[in-house]
Amino acid sequence: MKALVWDGDALTLRDRPDPSQSGNDAIVRVHLAGICNTDLEIVRGYMGFRGTPGHEIVGTVIAGPDAWLGARVVAEINFACGTCSMCRRDLGRHCPTRRVMGILDADGGFAEYVAVPLENLHRVPDSIADDQAVFVEPLAAAFEILAQLDVTRGQSCTVLGDGKLGLLAAQVLSSAGVRVRAVGKHPDKLAILARRDIETVLLEDWDREPAEIVVEATGSAAGFATAVASTLPRGTLVLKTTVAEQPGIDLAPIVINEINVLGSRCGLFPPALAALTSNSIDVKSLISETLPLKRSIDAFEVAQQRESLKVVIAVAD
Repeated sequence: MKALVWDGDALTLRDRPDPSQSGNDAIVRVHLAGICNTDLEIVRGYMGFRGTPGHEIVGTVIAGPDAWLGARVVAEINFACGTCSMCRRDLGRHCPTRRVMGILDADGGFAEYVAVPLENLHRVPDSIADDQAVFVEPLAAAFEILAQLDVTRGQSCTVLGDGKLGLLAAQVLSSAGVRVRAVGKHPDKLAILARRDIETVLLEDWDREPAEIVVEATGSAAGFATAVASTLPRGTLVLKTTVAEQPGIDLAPIVINEINVLGSRCGLFPPALAALTSNSIDVKSLISETLPLKRSIDAFEVAQQRESLKVVIAVAD
């Protein structure tokens, strides 16, 4: 099969052996795979990953139990052991021996085929198109905020960053009745939220009024200090950025202002699938460009441009 491979120095499109199917796995023929900020950080050294990246996929099961053959699916990315204390608490996302698709010890979806544990698969309703389904994983990460944080209608919230995850988080929080203000650098990206009656402001025009909830989704190590300064005393700062760079952290404002700091990562898929089924979240407007697998290296170059949003790799012909 053709696969995009990161060897620690360069991305190359190579011929690699097809993944083998075991009793607990399915082989998924990938239709679309999205490039996210984590993928861009991997090629800057994040997690020391080597292999095929890519964890935002939609595809069809071509090998596995009969009940799954031909099913159009998306896949949760944490491959857990299923037996440890975290797994027994239904927290396989924090299994200490987990592998993570395209991020940690498991090849990902920038390839024609990928092996996925059966328990990680979710069927995609016919009403959800592939170019929506490819957003299930990042949309689930946005919904994770609501799973972790008990929000109330009318709470003030600042979302820092107008990248893919920031735009999704702003929509999810707004749909829960939170009074969202999205801060970013790109008028065309913020316009996606403005069309949904979500308040937006350019960073250069932002008055920096603190909010009860701040979501840091800048994709930059420097965003942490801005986020802390933007959180009201006893407010909650939700951290979504993962970067290879190690930021310097001044803990004093967090202690003095008694700020709750909440790390927020992957989420469960059912809320995201339900939102896409009801069309309550706009994801299609986030697609900047779709390129074929044979141009996947070009796709990474496009994705690194500041004006880009979601770049999608069309794997299946």
